[in-house]
This record gives sequence, C-alpha cells and structure tokens, in this order.
Amino acid sequence: MKIIIAPAKKMVVDTDTFAIDGLPQYLPQTAQLLDRLRELSYPEAKVLWHCSDKLAEPNYHWLQQLDLHHQLTPAILSYTGIQYQYMAPDLFTAPALDYVRQNLRILSGFYGILRPFDGIVPYRLEMQAKLAVGATANLYAFWGDRLYHALATPTEPIINLASQEYAKAIRPYLAPQQPFVTIVFASLVDGRLKTKATLAKMARGAMVRYLAEHQVTSVAGIRAFDHPDYHFDAQWSTDTQLVFLNQQ
Repeated sequence: MKIIIAPAKKMVVDTDTFAIDGLPQYLPQTAQLLDRLRELSYPEAKVLWHCSDKLAEPNYHWLQQLDLHHQLTPAILSYTGIQYQYMAPDLFTAPALDYVRQNLRILSGFYGILRPFDGIVPYRLEMQAKLAVGATANLYAFWGDRLYHALATPTEPIINLASQEYAKAIRPYLAPQQPFVTIVFASLVDGRLKTKATLAKMARGAMVRYLAEHQVTSVAGIRAFDHPDYHFDAQWSTDTQLVFLNQQ
C-alpha cells in the first residue's frame, strides 16, 4: 500500500532532528527545473508564484543561490504546513518512522516524488504552476508517468490523501483495476458533502499519524481511523472513496 500526500508551501531547514536516507530519485530533473526557474525575470517569477512582493523577493533571491546538495532536510520535516503539523513526524516512534519510509510518498512540483527521508531544500513551485520546460507545456507534462512508476506496482493499492492538484499527476497513469482510494473529510451541508480546506488538511495529517502508529496495511484498516471530530460513513463511501464526516 502506498499513501500519497501533497507538499506544503511553508518549509524550513532542519538538519538536526533526523538524518537523511539519500537524495530524491529525480534530482537530475529537479536540476533541470532549477535552471528553467533561474531563467525567469523577477516579474515572471512573481506571476508564476501568485504571491506578493513580500514573499516573492526573498524567494527570488533564494532561487539564485539554492544548492540541491547542501543543508538538506528530510522531506517529511521540511514541510511545515497545517497537515504536517498535525502529522507531527518528529514525535513518531521508530516503528512509525519505518512505516512511513515504506508506505508514504510526497508529491512535489519541484522534486516529482519524495520518500520521507529524501534530503531536500526549500523551494517554491506548485504542481499546477504554468511553467513550460523544454518541449513540455507544464509540470504535469514534464513529469509525465514517472511519478506513478516510482510510486507503486500495478496491483498495489494507492491511498490518496493529496489534493486534487497533486492526485492529478498520478490518476491518468493508473494500471487497469488498480485500487486508487481517495480519503474525503467533509461535512454534510444541505444533503451534500462539503470539504473545508483547513479542517481537511488537519485531518489528513492526523490520518497519516494514525496509519503509521497502527501499522495499517489494508484499505479496510483505514475505516477504523479514530478521530474526535470525524467518523467513517459507509453510506457516503464507495470502493474508490472513503468518506469521514465531521461530527461537530
């Protein structure tokens, strides 16, 4: 079983908590993306990033000096967004750390796909960014089917805890009949499922923590996810979608 999650915009450097296991699988492609990003003028980079000058200026300066081989942080500690805060990987037990090494993968516009302890540096590049690279029109085309083939075997279940933006990099390449199960955290509003982004990110992080602590290796085991605010709802769930409803 493989679990996919999205990265976060907020990143830090932490070279002390855990050692890295190695380098990302597609580092040559990342170097190619870095060269392409460095070709952008400041106004072009700001448009690509969709952010204010307050964020764009330090990111543009960092882009010019970024080194893919120094001051590396394990990917699972590098991202510090809401999902990762609720995952709290720095508090994992040794068995939980081994579990995520084996089962968890982080999708990335810049690195493609990451194992939890691949050494990375802070960057700013979302998968949906409109960046043409060589003959490819965007990052989905640039990465193609590489990420899927690095992720799972053709019969292995894939548990989707990523956003639509990142899951879209995997879905088109699934092998026939391969289980691809999306986890949905939602509220029931006027008879419809409604997902609140912040609450969903919190729950996704808690879900990864639960799976790791309980060594869950089957789709059936996910249904037992124990959370004070969510419960599994069989009525809204299907073979390809497990729905957890907000109980508040």
